[in-house]
Amino acid sequence: MIGNWQRSAVSGEWSGKTRAKGQTGFSLLELMIAMFIMIILLSVAIPTYQRSVQQARETVLKENLWQMRRAIDQFSADKGKLPKTIDEMVEAKYLREKPMDPILEKAEWEEVQGEDTNTPDGESGLKDVRSMAEGDDSQGLAYNKY
Repeated sequence: MIGNWQRSAVSGEWSGKTRAKGQTGFSLLELMIAMFIMIILLSVAIPTYQRSVQQARETVLKENLWQMRRAIDQFSADKGKLPKTIDEMVEAKYLREKPMDPILEKAEWEEVQGEDTNTPDGESGLKDVRSMAEGDDSQGLAYNKY
């Protein structure tokens, strides 16, 4: 046999190999079964993927908040006063840039002001930062309670 051609064992002649009309390709039933299996697999995979993406965003949010809170503490220890804003910490190089809130997908944060106990006159300064995102995380805790 060479390509689609085969030699007859009886006559020794070469002839093209052909299939019966109903034997070409996949049947509609086979294609529908394959599609059904793919739909079932996707219906399991997509929610799992979405959950993992959401959990990754929550982890990044917690890390960004931790980094900003650490920068507030470091700024306060170095300068003897609290920063006024997140932008002041960026300008003083305690943060490279204002981090993104991965839930909101914006660099916007609730800046919690409070009395600065490091200064004698008790000025107000940036005490804490929180997410402005509404809603709860995958564990049921509000984003703005992190």
